[in-house]
Amino acid sequence: MIILGIETSCDETGLALYDSEKGIIGHVLNSQFKLHSKYGGVVPELASRDHTIKIIPLLDELLSKFNFDIKDIHLVAFTNGPGLMGPLLTGSAFAKTIAWTLGVRSIEINHLEAHIFSAMMTEPKLKPPFISLLVSGGHTFLSVIEEYDEYKIIGKTLDDSAGEVFDKIARQLGLGYPGGPEISKSATETNTTPFTFPRPMINSGDYNFSFSGLKTHVKNIIDKTKLTDKTVSQISHDFENAILDVLISKTLRAAKEFNIKNIVIVGGVSANKKLRSRFQNEKESASNVFFPDMQFSTDNGAMIAYLGWIKSKSNKTENLNINPQPSLNIN
Repeated sequence: MIILGIETSCDETGLALYDSEKGIIGHVLNSQFKLHSKYGGVVPELASRDHTIKIIPLLDELLSKFNFDIKDIHLVAFTNGPGLMGPLLTGSAFAKTIAWTLGVRSIEINHLEAHIFSAMMTEPKLKPPFISLLVSGGHTFLSVIEEYDEYKIIGKTLDDSAGEVFDKIARQLGLGYPGGPEISKSATETNTTPFTFPRPMINSGDYNFSFSGLKTHVKNIIDKTKLTDKTVSQISHDFENAILDVLISKTLRAAKEFNIKNIVIVGGVSANKKLRSRFQNEKESASNVFFPDMQFSTDNGAMIAYLGWIKSKSNKTENLNINPQPSLNIN
């Protein structure tokens, strides 16, 4: 089966072709970060317009680049949430139009669920059960994944997501957007720092997260500090470590408590090189830590196509409805 995956939940237009027997055929991606960078965050109306402009040329590029005939597509999978209303509607309408024209089935995919299973595209030995940490610009939560359709959230952010806080502090420091990579880059320019920031809820006894207080604390320090290249690097250094300490500590503790060896870290923040290195260095020897391939850490069409194939075996509903704020149907 050949699946076309379409991702338009926020500020990246991603399309991909997935072969259920051979794996990923190829994918293309248009990122809007330059479009939104001067605003310090995503502008929904601009995002919607850019998806509308780019999505058809991207499909042409995908088919041409990988020498593929559109008539050989058997299924169209598209993101129906969570995300921004306009971008989601663009992807949904485009997907249903393609499916109707080809006379094939279309299937809605939960964006978060696609991230959770994204590492399996390039890690064929990875199967449930596993502990999942999803950390991105809009979400931060820990889950126990028992099966492909059996999930249990054991912890989530009570306020801001980790990625959101990275963006906001980067803006305060005069760094670029998106904030995570900019702060990480700045942090590598020093090995020591006089700043020590709180590690929120690291010893709370549960698996929830809270980064709003850390954000406010760091903002107050920034307001009192003369920002130079040196002080920006020093603030970035401990701020990044503060977030990573909490994420890593709670995830490893969950794996131990639930006696699950496999740990999977996904979402845009999973591209953070220090996060990847520290997880591998700090895990217990019996544990296995998996990340998506770097190209699939951020939003992409390949993960939508892959989960579309998995979901195609069930009786998934087919309509034009989107849900910008869905749940994961978790027990």
